[in-house]
Amino acid sequence: MDKFLTYLMDRANRKLTEADVRMMNPLVLAYLGDTLYDLFIRTYLVLKHSTSVHRLHLKAVEYVKAHAQSDSIHKLEEILSDEEKNIVRRGRNAKPGTVPKNADVNEYRWATGFEALLGYLYLLGREDRILDVLSHVLGEKEEAEEN
Repeated sequence: MDKFLTYLMDRANRKLTEADVRMMNPLVLAYLGDTLYDLFIRTYLVLKHSTSVHRLHLKAVEYVKAHAQSDSIHKLEEILSDEEKNIVRRGRNAKPGTVPKNADVNEYRWATGFEALLGYLYLLGREDRILDVLSHVLGEKEEAEEN
């Protein structure tokens, strides 16, 4: 991912400093985090399950829906730094304008905080931290499936 991000910054002729990323609108961070998380989950499911695209999609929804992301961020709180908690709070408090009809407003806001955190870590090039966060999410989900 680091090469990918570096390439894009070079291509766009824009280098982001940590201050630039910290000052970004949390909904922009969530916009990127949503895609990062979706790609991570889809890739994981394709590698783990040999099944139809429809079944992969149904499995992915169980991970990426607002309820699941809200649960994930609550379980992650104890391992987050104060800086990361602040990004989650900013994402949670951002006003998205619309909320999907099948999502609880509070859960959707927490999910936005989760996605903002992933977008923030991505733009800072903190791949190891992203993997740490996402491995906790996968571990929790796999543990729940076993029980």
